[in-house]
Amino acid sequence: MVQAYILIQTEVGKAANVASEIAGIPGVTQAEDVTGPYDVIVRAEARNVDELGKLVVAQIQGVEGITRTLTCPIVHI
Repeated sequence: MVQAYILIQTEVGKAANVASEIAGIPGVTQAEDVTGPYDVIVRAEARNVDELGKLVVAQIQGVEGITRTLTCPIVHI
């Protein structure tokens, strides 16, 4: 299982709607609107890195109002 945080920038005033829509996507375990340089932080999981990539590119980035994403895979050192 691969887990990651996805940091999202949105259009002005769209953070709450983006977080709400992303929360319903399978594989997303948490989606919160926040303040700071990013507008939404998402925690997601997938079976492998390829599936995680598909989740981000095909589903999360397709949500209206998103301008940029940064995917940060979780590592256990």
